[in-house]
Amino acid sequence: MAERAGRARTSIGAAFAGAVAAGILVGGVAARAAPPARIVSLNLCTDQILLALVARDRIAAVSHLAADASVSAAADTASGVPTTRGDAEVVLAFDPDLVLAGTYSAPATVALLHRIGRRVVTVPLVSDLAGIRATIRIIAAAVEDQHAGERLIAAFDQRLAALPVPPSQARATALIYQVNGLASGADSLADAVLQAAGFDNHARRLNLGAGGSLPLELLVAKPPDVLVFTGPIDEYRTAVADNVRHPAVAAIRHQHRSIILPWRTWLCGTHHTATAIELLASARADVRARATLAAP
Repeated sequence: MAERAGRARTSIGAAFAGAVAAGILVGGVAARAAPPARIVSLNLCTDQILLALVARDRIAAVSHLAADASVSAAADTASGVPTTRGDAEVVLAFDPDLVLAGTYSAPATVALLHRIGRRVVTVPLVSDLAGIRATIRIIAAAVEDQHAGERLIAAFDQRLAALPVPPSQARATALIYQVNGLASGADSLADAVLQAAGFDNHARRLNLGAGGSLPLELLVAKPPDVLVFTGPIDEYRTAVADNVRHPAVAAIRHQHRSIILPWRTWLCGTHHTATAIELLASARADVRARATLAAP
C-alpha cells in the first residue's frame, strides 16, 4: 500500500512539474502561453497578411519576395524586415516560435521543422474570395490575434461592398492575359476577381481551366471586351512574352478596352486583392459608359 502511494505521489509530482515546465500551470491556475513573438514567414502570400496583422517586432523574418514591389502589395511595409529564402539553417537561426508556410514553400525546410518540433502552420492556396477570408483567419489564429484578423476581413468586405452593383445580364467580358498565353478559367483566383468586379471571365467562355493556355489565334478570333495585362507591355523582355507584344494583340488593344492590373494585387489571395477588384470594377464602369454613349 505504502509503495503504491509512493508511486502515485511520484507520478503526480512528475506530472505537475511537467505542466509547470510547459507553462500550463502557474500558481495552481491555468496559464496561457505567450503569443508567438519570433514569427518567420516563408511564403509571399503569408508575408503580406502577417505584416498586416502583427507589430513588426514580432516578425523575425519574411520571404525574400516580400519587399519586391513587382510581386508584393506590401513591399513598403516589408522594407527593412529581415528576409529568408527558406534555407533551413537560416530559418533556424531566427529561432522561430511560429513558422508560416504555403502549400509548396521550402518543403525540405518545412519537413525538418516538423521533425524537430517547431510549430509550422501551412496555409492552403486560395482560389476564391472565401478562401481569402479563411486564410486571414488561419493566420490570425496562429499569431493569436483573431480580433486583428476580423478587422482586416471587415475592411476587405467594406471595400467590396462599396463597389457599384454589377448588372445581372449583358455582362461585359474580360480576360487576364499573361506571358506565354496563360489565362485562368474557372476555379482560379483570377476568375473570382473578375466575377467580383462584375465581368464574365472570357476564359470560361473559351473553356479554359484554372491554369489554361490560350492560343493567340483564338484570342484574335474571339477577343474579350476588356483585355487585362499584368504589367506594361514593354516590361516583358523574354521570348515567352512574345505573345503580349504581338502585332495582333496590339490591334486588339486598340480596338477594345485594355488595362493593366498589377500582378502584385492579385498574385496572392490576400486583403490586397480588393485593389485588383476595384481597378477592374472601374474598367467595367468605363466599358458600360462607352456602350451607353454608342447606343443609338
